[in-house]
Amino acid sequence: MEVKLEQKDAADWSYRGEGAANIVLAYTGSSPSFIGKVMRITKKARNGSSPKCDSNQSVLTEEERLLWRNVEELVTSPTKEIAEQIYTQLVMSPLLGSKHVDAGIRVPVTRDFLECVEKNVNKQRPAWRIDVSVVDLERDFVIIMSDHSLFPGGVLKDEPCISVEIKPKCGFIPSSEFIAERNSVKRSATRFQMHQVLKLREQEISELSEYDPLDLFSGSKERIHKAIKDLYTTPQNNFRVFLNGSLIFGGLGGGIKRTNAVAGKAFEDALEGIILAENGLRTTSFIQLVAEAVYCSRVLDGLLEVQRLDNFDIEGAIHAYYNIVCQPCAVCQQLDEARPPHRCSSLHSIHMDESLKIAKDYLIAATAKDCSLMISFRPMKDGAFGSPHVYLQSTNQSFNYKVNFIDLDLKPLKKMVDYYELDKKILNCFTQMLEMEHKDGNARTMDASETIN
Repeated sequence: MEVKLEQKDAADWSYRGEGAANIVLAYTGSSPSFIGKVMRITKKARNGSSPKCDSNQSVLTEEERLLWRNVEELVTSPTKEIAEQIYTQLVMSPLLGSKHVDAGIRVPVTRDFLECVEKNVNKQRPAWRIDVSVVDLERDFVIIMSDHSLFPGGVLKDEPCISVEIKPKCGFIPSSEFIAERNSVKRSATRFQMHQVLKLREQEISELSEYDPLDLFSGSKERIHKAIKDLYTTPQNNFRVFLNGSLIFGGLGGGIKRTNAVAGKAFEDALEGIILAENGLRTTSFIQLVAEAVYCSRVLDGLLEVQRLDNFDIEGAIHAYYNIVCQPCAVCQQLDEARPPHRCSSLHSIHMDESLKIAKDYLIAATAKDCSLMISFRPMKDGAFGSPHVYLQSTNQSFNYKVNFIDLDLKPLKKMVDYYELDKKILNCFTQMLEMEHKDGNARTMDASETIN
């Protein structure tokens, strides 16, 4: 794609959404080179400086170059964007399957293009995103990849495409021997469930989600159906639906609250002509369609396998981090010196190669826990059985479908400290909630006893 995007091209790209590191734009113009494509633009912290881009110097730290030493292209990446692309292509794609992963290509851009794009998208970005981050205007290229809310070739006449984006989150309960006894609740409650309590306390959400990742990853058709239904009911930022590349359900980066009657009616109407059910039954059929595709594709089996590379939990992996950075372990220093050696102390006597493997596996698993799944559907014409396809019994329709993983971001090594601190914060909040519920339960029991007497 020998082209450089300039200021005049900015109007052809519209805001699709964003994560912590990138803003995603969808192409709305008529150039054959970009039809059916999306763009990822790097963000930086507001008032933060861009890292220097020296073609002779890696963007990775010395410790990260050691961590990824077996992936030479990654080790020598001069910019964050190139490192992200190489990581997706050479690390995540082999693990998740190349047919489900698109690393994209680099396309040069002018500063004027980025400035104009920023001005355009700020009208649609959530206010809290604007408060903390801006477009990084120092970058000289963007990543262009296929728009996985569409089939290849973009929107075709008489062939509508409906797509669902799901953030599955962590699909297993950890069982690491390095989980402290005081944190044993980890072995019974999902990380998603516990994090919801913290988000509610910090007013990031207005109510707890009904979704349970264990249902989605269960392999049971009934539980998968329940998971999709729960995601629809409380989508937050974990469930969005697109029609021909345009958002018709869910939030643009900030998430939405519980699906109310107005949003439900609008979605039901949007499905008309695609899901051939009676009015009032189209949403139910769509949920069945998504569940059937998740079940039949078995694509979450592979994702779960990658997530399970984290078999030490952050409580164990953090010690490997301090081995790698050659610093006194801050976690061990926090423990009471009068206590006997704790179970994690043995991790500080392992070989460096073992520490590197623990940290690398943890970071790869973190990518897999934080990525999104995009499933796109296109109604099949009579007799045109493409592959793969799924049958929706309730409407007697067949759909071609494709599955892709997106947002496969490279996690910085230093992020492990943040993961550890967040883990403590989540556990403290969740434990406090359980204690309050226990006290309330005891109080109600006492009140009932007093009433009887």
